[in-house]
This record gives sequence, structure tokens and C-alpha cells, in this order.
Amino acid sequence: MAAKIFVFGSINGQLQSAFSKLSTLHAKNVFSFAIVTGNLFGEGQDDEQLTALLAGEIQIPCPTYFTVGTVALSAQVIERIEKDEEIAPNLHYLGKRSVTKTSEGVRIVTLGGLLDPAVVVGQSKEQHLPFHTEGDIKSLRGANNADILLTTVWPSDVWKNSAKAREQNLPTDAIPSSQAIADLCAHLKPRYHFTMSPDNFAFEREPFFPSEPRGEEDEDKGLDVTRFISLAPWANTAKAKSMYAFTLNREAVLSPPVGSTLTPFYKPAAAAQKRTADEAGFSRFANGNHENRRRKHQRRERSPPPGPERCFFCLSNPNLPTHMVCSIGEEAYLATAKGPLPSAETFKAQGLDFPGHLIITPTPHIPSLNVAALAESGEDVKKTFKEMTRFRESLQGMVSKQSKGKLGAVTWEINRARNIHVHWQFMPVPAETVRKGLVEAGFQVLAKDTNIGKFVSKEFETADEVPGDYLRVWIWAEEEGDAEKGGADGGQVISKTLLLQIDENVRFDLQFPRKVMAKLLGEEGRVIWQDVGQSVEEESQDVAAFRTAFKEWDFTL
Repeated sequence: MAAKIFVFGSINGQLQSAFSKLSTLHAKNVFSFAIVTGNLFGEGQDDEQLTALLAGEIQIPCPTYFTVGTVALSAQVIERIEKDEEIAPNLHYLGKRSVTKTSEGVRIVTLGGLLDPAVVVGQSKEQHLPFHTEGDIKSLRGANNADILLTTVWPSDVWKNSAKAREQNLPTDAIPSSQAIADLCAHLKPRYHFTMSPDNFAFEREPFFPSEPRGEEDEDKGLDVTRFISLAPWANTAKAKSMYAFTLNREAVLSPPVGSTLTPFYKPAAAAQKRTADEAGFSRFANGNHENRRRKHQRRERSPPPGPERCFFCLSNPNLPTHMVCSIGEEAYLATAKGPLPSAETFKAQGLDFPGHLIITPTPHIPSLNVAALAESGEDVKKTFKEMTRFRESLQGMVSKQSKGKLGAVTWEINRARNIHVHWQFMPVPAETVRKGLVEAGFQVLAKDTNIGKFVSKEFETADEVPGDYLRVWIWAEEEGDAEKGGADGGQVISKTLLLQIDENVRFDLQFPRKVMAKLLGEEGRVIWQDVGQSVEEESQDVAAFRTAFKEWDFTL
């Protein structure tokens, strides 16, 4: 049975009211256990409440764990800890530095207190003062993993790439943080990381996952997703969130949760020694591109790919961010891209006030646009291809007319046998770069530089016409002079389709097309989609602006 867990912010000695609240909630929810982040006791501790707690007169309804925060524990509490005596019924001290496994099997790694600058090396000699050392942090790396990481100090940069942090205007300069704790969190990859807030505010970051996917032998374990939560003090005057309850789900996470980001602890230089984070692919599934990695040991049998209910591109997935879906046809649908390469400012001078990075996706859950993939669903692959093409051409017409011919478009498809759900990505591009051949040159040059082959010009429809895996790129723009028509009346256009067949013996970077486009648009800082943090409100604004511009071209209305 999954553990139901309750978490408090710092209680600061308000023992009676806090545990009375827990008793009320526990009667309805039956928590497996509770955790107190930060300070259980306060600097100006009410002696009557402390005495009542130690005497067992304050009821604690379920096992409750705590550590030392920024305030020293009282002498009476320390005495019981040192004598290994019960502090109070159902109240358990985790220690300042510990690894604990609860009776439910939940693994809690704890590091209480602030960093002690006076201790350069070594570990703490005691377990109750509100200070820890670098040695304490390093020793906890030996835990290797954790369900819950509990620290007093925040990990450095946890607010990085967080739209929520920007919206909240988080006072990062006033928050005690530690690079060593960030490294610990990155190493342990806990499901939850709880800390105390130093003032009357709470912060729950978007879930995040590592830049480096698991190895092949661990792919069936899914993604390591961490949720960072810092709670405000109990009964704070700002009425900021000071309580949190959740059910610890240990099922494998096969696709990133809605709104999640790449880890804020990502280090490009270190990651590049193995493989760049963006090679994990734009598809939002962090399965990586491991199929060509040669290993000396016997490969384990792969776990099956996620079905429609877990696929990020399937409309039947209950976690699909439906606010990003723009138009639904009979065979395919259109949605804005998560972490768009262009920003809302990129094409503003050309008349577009939204990113224009769109995803065209077939509604059936298929890895490739071919007869075999669609046979089970009974759909006609030609019909599906035709509607996806209609979406693409409508987008091209819309972009050209909105920009008065200043913008063309690039669309690409990565066809792989190991795809989870095939899709096309559409993106505007300055028409001048198409007319001058710079777009085609960009793809050809990077292909040559990375030794993945050469693009050829080839017009075709479905994957049945090309053997093996491939990258297809459609390049489109209007000729100068047909700007006012926007493609609506059959103006002269420049159109070319490029094909790169992917050698199965060469590792193909799934971010290859995005890298080319980033270079052409001068948006190299937005190459990694997970780093482009947008709030739901910002995403919804982009969708609304797009729908207004696309209304004339939307054949589904």
C-alpha cells in the first residue's frame, strides 16, 4: 500500500496547535506518518508546551519525524536523545545526519542544520546542534538514493529555469542555499526534497528530472522525477502554505509530468563528457537514444514503451496539457510546443506575436507513418498523412500572410522504429534564409560536421516509401512579390523536401533539427527545450494568440 504522508513547515514551538491540527486531519486521512521540516521547537520555546509534550500530554496521532533546523534543541530533548529514550509517544528524532527506512519502507535521507564554516573537514561529532559540515553532506552520498530528502538549507539554483520562481519573485538572495546540497540532491534523485522556508512564504517548484537518462539496463525503472517543496512556518501571519499532504507513488514514471523541467542542477561542461543533455530528444520522453550503444554484457530485454494512457502525445492521456491543444481534426491534431525554440519576441518584427513552434500529431498511437503501424487501428495511413499535410500547409499560409511574406517555414519529421508517437514539428523562419538557400545549407553543414550523412532532395509521402529510419525536412517560403497573397491564391513558392537516412550504426542526436534552427534564428540559448520555462498562463497566452491568427486557416472549425 502506498504511504500517505503529512508534512509541516517549521512549527517553532507551537506544539499544541500544530499537533491538534494533525489529529483532526489524521482522523479523516489516516496518514502513515508525518514529517516536520525546519524547527520543531522555537527559540522562545513555551516551557509549558514543551513540558506537556515530554509528559505525553500533547497527542501526536501518528509517527512523526523531525530533525534539527536553525534553532538548537532544548536541554531536556537533547538529554532524552543522548540516553536513547522516547522523547514523546509517536515523536521520533531522525538525527542531524541520517538515513532512515520507515516501517512502510520509505527511505528518508536527512541533513539538519546550517553549514558550520568553522569546520573545514570531517563530520559532526554530535547529532543535535544546528550545524552540519561538508563532510556530513559527502557522507550522505553513500545512501545512493532516497524517497525523501529532508534538509534545512535549500539546494543552490533550485529556482533556475523555474517559471514559478519568476512568478513568485522568489527572494533568492535571502535564502540560505548550498551547492553541496544541490550536488547531493542531484546524486540521490529523491522523489521529494523538503526544506524549511526562512520567512513567511512557501515554494513548490515544478517537478524536474536529470539531464542524463538511465542506462539501458535500468530503462524499465523510468524517469527519476524530483519534487522540491519548501513550506512556510506553521501559523504564519502571511497565511502562506505551511502544510502538505501526499501519497508516495513508487510506480515507474515513463514520461515527464506536465509542466516539468530539466534539472536545475544541470552542468553543461560535466554533461558533455558523456553525452549532451539535448541528445535526450525533444519528444519530452527521456528514453534517450541508446539503441546503438554497444555493451560487452548481455543486454536486458527492454520494457515496452508507454501506451496511449501514458504517452505525452496521446489525447487519451489524462495528464496531457490540453491547454496547449489548438485544433483537432479527424486524423491528427495541432498543439503548441512545450519549451518552444522561438520566443514570443522572435518574430514580432515580422508580425507574429507568438512563438509559432507547433506540433502536428496523428491521433492514433503509432511510432511511424506507415501501413503496418496503422493496421491495428484500421486507419488509412494515406488519409492520416493527407490531414497532417493539410495542417502543415495551413500553417505555412498563415505564417506567410501574417508576416506579409517575410516569414517562411520549416517542418521536420524524425522517423524511427523506436519512436513512441511520431509527430512533425513546425517552425517559422525568415523567408530570406529560405530564398538564399541558408536553411538547406544549415542542415547540410551540421550533418557533415557531425558525420551523420548527407541530405538528398526527395519528395515522398509515408514511411513505407523509404526503408529504415530517417529525418525529413520540408522547407517552404513565398517568392518576393507574392507577399500580400500569403499563399492563399496560389502565389509562387519555394518548396523543397530534404531526406537524411539515419545509419543505425551512428548515434543520431534527436535535437539535430532544433540545433540547426537555433543557429538560423540566433536562439542558441534555447536549444534545450527543458530549459525554456513557461508557466501555464504564458503557454495559454501563446495558444490564444495563435488561435486568433490561425482562425482563417483552421479547416476543423
